[in-house]
Amino acid sequence: MMTDRLHRSIRAIASIEAHAPAFDRIADAATSCLADGHTIWTAGNGGSAAQAMHFSEELVGRYRATRQPLASAMLGGDASQLTCIANDFGFDHIFARPLEALGRAGDMLLVLSTSGNSPNIVSALEVARTRSIQTAGLLGGTGGQCQTICDECIVIEETDSACIQDAHQVIIHLLCEHIEQWACANAAEVTL
Repeated sequence: MMTDRLHRSIRAIASIEAHAPAFDRIADAATSCLADGHTIWTAGNGGSAAQAMHFSEELVGRYRATRQPLASAMLGGDASQLTCIANDFGFDHIFARPLEALGRAGDMLLVLSTSGNSPNIVSALEVARTRSIQTAGLLGGTGGQCQTICDECIVIEETDSACIQDAHQVIIHLLCEHIEQWACANAAEVTL
């Protein structure tokens, strides 16, 4: 069992290489967003929420290098706000409502979804579209509905959520590395 599971994750991670052009576009959009003084918002459910939070904390804190903090936050990370919105408006609005309140044209929304069909992620992407917020998705399976809404996406064509998340974690670290190298090389250009 362990060997089979390990090989599935290895295949999922190896599939990232085929998405190099999409990765480059997402990474360039992220650095452009930050260079212009905008914010990268993230969103996900369950394990994908943990990965969304991990990505944002690496930008605000640091990945490897000590540098200026970069503007990023996870939507739905505030438990009292999340439960208020879920209670009063429904769970499908837990990401969309804070994005409506805080998102600005020129920002970026990075969503993570192993199915690509989470209604609350779809709602957030629809809000982003109306606000001129660029969108990117790390998705799984066939990409689902999110694939048709995202400006850019990487779809890990796997059915096992754990294997998809293994690949997404590698992409997150690759993005962090790209963004941090850019931030360190262009420290004077980052609008804070």
